Amino acid sequence: MRKLILKMHLSVDGFVSGPNGELDWVFATIDDDVTAWIVDRLWQAGVHIMGGVTYNDMAAYWPNANMQTPQDKPFAAPMNEIPKVVFSKTLKDATWTDSRIARGDLREEIARLKQQPGKPILAHGGARFAQSLSKLDLIDEYRLVTHPVALGGGSPLFKDLPGVLNLKLQSAKSFPSGVVAHVYERT
Repeated sequence: MRKLILKMHLSVDGFVSGPNGELDWVFATIDDDVTAWIVDRLWQAGVHIMGGVTYNDMAAYWPNANMQTPQDKPFAAPMNEIPKVVFSKTLKDATWTDSRIARGDLREEIARLKQQPGKPILAHGGARFAQSLSKLDLIDEYRLVTHPVALGGGSPLFKDLPGVLNLKLQSAKSFPSGVVAHVYERT
């Protein structure tokens, strides 16, 4: 059975975006070492999953990323080539290469994906999608990329959990930029 991995960027105070949805703070501390770590883990995925808002943002950006900034080029191939499933009840169509919409019950759709053969399922945010996955206890591994910035408010990663979420640290890697990547397994 495939496992579901959530990769999220966090501030040191636990937010995945600022009070107004800001994400610029993430890019301020991503250096070549952080990029290499993230890209390596992107290629480990057999499918990317995400919510509708994140899908719209990514689908508008990644197909043309090779023509954007040089920092984006390493991410473009895994983001464009690996199949994608977007979870949305309102999205009309999925036009990004090799993507489809899952409209059913989140728990049932994830169970179906986990039963399929292949490499792990990698979940990208946004915050509400990640919170839903955590709340339903569907995530097997958390890859939390913590940036050396405190936001003081915004969208938290963990919200409305039904109880304590116990995790076991599998690895931790610090980078010269101050970013720390923690990999936790659900216990």
